[in-house]
Amino acid sequence: MRRHHFPDGRIIAAITAVAFLAGCTTFSKDGGFDTVSTTASQRLGKDAVVVKTDEDRNAVAKRTQELLSRPLGIDDAIQIALLNNRGLQASYSELGIAEADLVQAGRLPNPGFTFSRTHGGNDLSISRTFTLGLLNVLTLPLATRIEGRRFEETRLLAADAMLKVAADARRAYIGAVAAKQSAAYAEQVKDSAEAGAELALRMQQAGNFSKLDYAREHAFYAEAVAQLAKARQQSVSAREKLTRTMGLWGSQAQYDLPERLPDLPASRSELQDLERFAMQNRLDIQAAKLQTQSVASLLGLSQATRFINALDVGYQNNFTTSDGREQGYEISVEIPIFDWGASKVARAEAIYLQSANRVAETAINARSEVRESYSAYVTDYDVAKHYRDEVVPIRKTISDELLLRCNGMLASVFELLADSRDQIGAVNSAIDALKDYWLAETDLQQAIGGRLPPLAMAAAPFASMALQASSTDSEGQ
Repeated sequence: MRRHHFPDGRIIAAITAVAFLAGCTTFSKDGGFDTVSTTASQRLGKDAVVVKTDEDRNAVAKRTQELLSRPLGIDDAIQIALLNNRGLQASYSELGIAEADLVQAGRLPNPGFTFSRTHGGNDLSISRTFTLGLLNVLTLPLATRIEGRRFEETRLLAADAMLKVAADARRAYIGAVAAKQSAAYAEQVKDSAEAGAELALRMQQAGNFSKLDYAREHAFYAEAVAQLAKARQQSVSAREKLTRTMGLWGSQAQYDLPERLPDLPASRSELQDLERFAMQNRLDIQAAKLQTQSVASLLGLSQATRFINALDVGYQNNFTTSDGREQGYEISVEIPIFDWGASKVARAEAIYLQSANRVAETAINARSEVRESYSAYVTDYDVAKHYRDEVVPIRKTISDELLLRCNGMLASVFELLADSRDQIGAVNSAIDALKDYWLAETDLQQAIGGRLPPLAMAAAPFASMALQASSTDSEGQ
C-alpha cells in the first residue's frame, strides 16, 4: 500500500488516533470461552474448562481423581472427557487464534519512517518521511466487524466440538458397559458348556452316550471358549475406546464400570417438531450462518476496494544545504489501468455462493439426521421392549418348564443343556437391543443440539440418570 504525508500537527493527531483505536479492541478476560462453558452447563449440566496453566492442570487432575474414586457412571465419564480430552483442549486454541485476529483487525497499522542522508559535491541532502496506509484506516470498521463475526463463529464451533466429545464419551461408555456385560454372559455360557462336555464325556465312558452326542457337546464347548475370548477382546477394545475419549492414562485407566446396562425405561416420550427445535439449537448451523454473514461483509469490502487497491499518505521533512529545509506531503494512489478489481470481486462472490450453499447443505443434512435418529430411537426402543416383554419371558418359561420336567425325570439333562444353548442367541440379542436403544437416544440428542427438548426432559428421565441409578444398584449389590 502507498502512504500519505501529513503536516506536523496531523502527525500528532494520527499518533493519538492510533493509540485510541488500539485501546478499543482488546483481549477479553475469558478468551471467548464463556460460550463453551455456558453451553456445557445449560445443555449437559457439566463443567467445561480450558487448561492453560499448571494450576489448571492440578485442578483438573484433582477433580478427575475424585470422579474415578467411585464406580464410573455415565455422567462421570462425560465430565472426565470434558476435562481431559486433549483433542478438545486443542480445539479451544482456535478461540485464541480468532480473538488475536479480531484484536489485530481493530488496530491501525504501524506508521512507517524513512530516513536518508546523501552527498552531491558540496551539497548535503537529508530526507525524513513518515507514512501511513490510509486505506487500512478507512476499511478498519468493516474489517473489525468481519473478524468479530468470525470470532463468534469460532466460539460456536468450539462449543459444538465440546458437545460432540460429550456425545462420544456417552457412546463409548454405553459400548464399554455393554461389552463387559456380554463378556460376563459369554463366560457363563462357557462354564455351562464345559460342565455339559464333562458330563457327556463321563456318560460316553460309561457307555450311556453315543460318540456323536458327545462330539456335539464338545463342539459346543469349544465354540463357547472361542466366543468368550472374542467377547473379552471386544470388552477390552470398548473400554480402551472409552479411556481414550476420557483422555486417561496410567493408573487413571484402572476405573470400575457397572456390570450391566440399565433397564429399559417404562415408556418413551413422543417428541414433536424436532426439526424446528434442531434448527434453533444446533450450533453448527448457527456457526455456518455467521460464516455466510462474514463472507457477505467480505464481499462488501472487496467492492469498496475494487478500484483503489493502494492509498497512502505521508509527511516529508527534507533538508539540503543548497535549498534549506523543505516540508510537504505526498499522496500515492494506484491507477487501475490493467487491473480494475473484477477478479477480486468475482472471487468474493464465488466464496459467498459457496458459503451460502454450505449453509443450506448443513440445514438439509441436519433435518435428515433428526428424522433418521428419531426413527432409530423409536424402532430401537420398540425392539428392546419386545425382547424384554416377549422374547426373554418366553425363553424363561421354556427353561422353567424343562427344569420341572428334568426334575420329574421327564426330560434329560442334555435337553436342558440344549435349551440353554437356544437361549444364548436371545440373551445376546436382548443385550444388543438395549445397547442400541441407549445409543439411539444419544444420537438423537446430538442431532437436535446436544439435549432433548425441555418437555421431553421433564416427561421422561435422562438415560444418564438411568445409567447412574444402575451403577448405584450394582454397587449396592
